[in-house]
Amino acid sequence: MANNVHNFKVVLVGEGCVGKSSLILQYIENTFNSSHITTVQASFLTKKLNIDGQRVSLAIWDTAGQEQFHALGPLYYRNSNGAVLVYDITNESSFPKVKVWVKELRKMLGNDVCLVIVGNKTDLEKERHVNLQEAEQYSEAVGAIHFQTSAKLNEGVEDVFLALTNKMLEQAAKQRSRSETLERQGSQRRNVIIVDDEETAAPPTSSKQCCSHS
Repeated sequence: MANNVHNFKVVLVGEGCVGKSSLILQYIENTFNSSHITTVQASFLTKKLNIDGQRVSLAIWDTAGQEQFHALGPLYYRNSNGAVLVYDITNESSFPKVKVWVKELRKMLGNDVCLVIVGNKTDLEKERHVNLQEAEQYSEAVGAIHFQTSAKLNEGVEDVFLALTNKMLEQAAKQRSRSETLERQGSQRRNVIIVDDEETAAPPTSSKQCCSHS
């Protein structure tokens, strides 16, 4: 953390056409493009926040969802602090792919990465094909927060990134506390003076004086 600013890297992952780019543009620029533009590889935008006096800079990476990009994924989500896993509530096959990404992110980044799972396109609720209860139960089981959003109507979008940022701040505080504890323990070990117990030597035997009897 430089200059008291928390710098967090956030990656959006999910199948193509689930609305990852639309979520980012709505969050950062308050715009929505109805014509779908395919993300070819990956791009990122930044967002600066102030949460309870803590300054935060988010580098939000938008990744392509195509299968050919899948192998390149690790190059882009390496060192991420948080991830937004997006599925389309009208596309049943997009939700199982989220489960694949969760496993991959945990494997790559460990359990410290903060996860949020998002069901996008709630403006098409009548065409829903992903069960909401199932999605919420799965999210809870993997320690992720679940949200429903509509990038088109700008519903729930800000909540997603705010919740994720708070989660990353909590995780950063835990990691800092762990580091300070380890540092303190290391310092204590360095300051301990080890004194070897000297073997107590037996007192020298006093020389016996021979008394001559006259």
